Amino acid sequence: MISAYHNARLIDASGERFGSLFVEDEFIRHIGDKNDMPADIDVEANGLVLMPALFDMHTHLRDPGFPQKETMESGMRAALKGGYATLCAMANTKPVCATAGLVLQNHKKAEELKLCRLIQAAAAGEGLKDEIPTDYEALSKATGMISNDGLTIFSDDFMRNLLLASKKHGFIISTHCQPERQIVARDIALLEEVGGNLHVGHISHRQTLALIREAKARGLKLTCEVTPHHLFGWDSDYKVNPPLRSHEDVLAMIEGIKDGTIDCLSTDHAPHTPEDKQNGMAGISNIEYALQIFLHVFNEFAIPLTRLSEMASFAPAKRMGIKTGLLKPGYFADIILLEPDGKSTLDCDTMISQSHNTPFEGRALRGRVLTTVVEGQVRYQA
Repeated sequence: MISAYHNARLIDASGERFGSLFVEDEFIRHIGDKNDMPADIDVEANGLVLMPALFDMHTHLRDPGFPQKETMESGMRAALKGGYATLCAMANTKPVCATAGLVLQNHKKAEELKLCRLIQAAAAGEGLKDEIPTDYEALSKATGMISNDGLTIFSDDFMRNLLLASKKHGFIISTHCQPERQIVARDIALLEEVGGNLHVGHISHRQTLALIREAKARGLKLTCEVTPHHLFGWDSDYKVNPPLRSHEDVLAMIEGIKDGTIDCLSTDHAPHTPEDKQNGMAGISNIEYALQIFLHVFNEFAIPLTRLSEMASFAPAKRMGIKTGLLKPGYFADIILLEPDGKSTLDCDTMISQSHNTPFEGRALRGRVLTTVVEGQVRYQA
């Protein structure tokens, strides 16, 4: 079965061109002109943007254990509306995803749902603590990501051994750093000492960015991410971890995007009930409108869509070793059809996520996802 998307602005990390994209089964087969080959299904894009679907290296699906906040199905349907095909879900579930069996159980559930591709992160320590390590060798056979996200690893010895294990077994460490600058500085020093595969989660402060920029200039291999809310909100007491910073910090994040210091755009989608938020829980529900924030911010600062695609699709996919994120033959046909320029406002009543915790209701957004395709299958249409 061959599907073809014609007369599209084809945009990915490698550039922009105009033409047709051909999909056979779950893979991209060909990029070219409309008449290059016959297709079973022809879709007219009418000059709209066709991009790789998004890849979220940092999200919370709350499954298993917290169906009042989110389920895998509700979170994935919200993600598809936002243009996401692949989700790296954190391990702060109930029970904590701390064994290969629990990780594989979630992977099987995702396969049965046939919505998004799931990479279930596993806990670095029992109970998400930095005391008793989990079985890294066994976990590395089930997942490519280990993280205690939600809790900081304060123990230097624990983090050192985790970095050594990541080098030995090949997994990525996704960190949660509070206090941010102090822990990031510690982790960079340990990385320089022993090596490893470090990905710094949700950076927010200009001094953190400077630490990472300097580390990369010294030749250290690490990656980092920024969230939509740390590009869109500032000087606010709305509870997220790390907190919304100053406008000066936001502008620093923009510069980090422009100069390549920041590698990935991730959501840190963290759904909560209204009662949770009233009781001081940190987190924001944002996965279904994150791309619309990115489009707004990138347009405001004249950053091209090719860079957005690199950060939201190609870079995280490459980091996790998944062959997606480019419009290129042989890559998974994870694609979105996007109306990039339309304007709207965030209306919580239209959200698919079970949780509507956000400070941005009524804020102006940009663009809209019309179709999300995962491995050649249409999983969402507006």
